[in-house]
Amino acid sequence: MQTVKQEVSNLLNRLPEDCSLEDVQYHLYVLQKIERGLKDVEEGRVYSQEEVEKKMSKWLGK
Repeated sequence: MQTVKQEVSNLLNRLPEDCSLEDVQYHLYVLQKIERGLKDVEEGRVYSQEEVEKKMSKWLGK
């Protein structure tokens, strides 16, 4: 398991030399969201396909 500092360092090494601070922030944001999603899966905080379709039908008026 990598530390946060190692993950950020790896991310920075993958980005092009001319990337902007906004590019770095965006990639950190995406990485954080992916990690949060994986943690949700590990902890069972997921919806079945049927549950998603039911929720979506309420939102979309179907």
